[in-house]
Amino acid sequence: MLTRGVRGATTVEANSPESILEATKELLAAMLKVNNVDVEYVASAFFTVTPDLNAEFPAIAARDMGWSSVALLCGHEMNKPGALPMTLRVLLHVNTEKAAREIKHVYLRGARVLRPDIETEIR
Repeated sequence: MLTRGVRGATTVEANSPESILEATKELLAAMLKVNNVDVEYVASAFFTVTPDLNAEFPAIAARDMGWSSVALLCGHEMNKPGALPMTLRVLLHVNTEKAAREIKHVYLRGARVLRPDIETEIR
């Protein structure tokens, strides 16, 4: 098996624990589903949020989802003027047999503007 990076991003409705956790859970579930990955094969997850999101750690959502054996880390995204606000980003490191070209990156809600070349269809 190889370790591959899976990227994802979404926007959060409000700087509240509930909104951050809900958006994180939605994004993580979609990232696993479209890539057909079981959490057992997730090596680590790195979460970043824009500086306007500080009410909760996104990693708590992963713990709530049962990710007790996954290494998790949170940080703030670079404070670039004009960047999309209220944005949560995730980089998952997953162990998989998939080739890099087979990995599907997920951009939800308002974060779709970050990668208009990627269309995520979640079934």
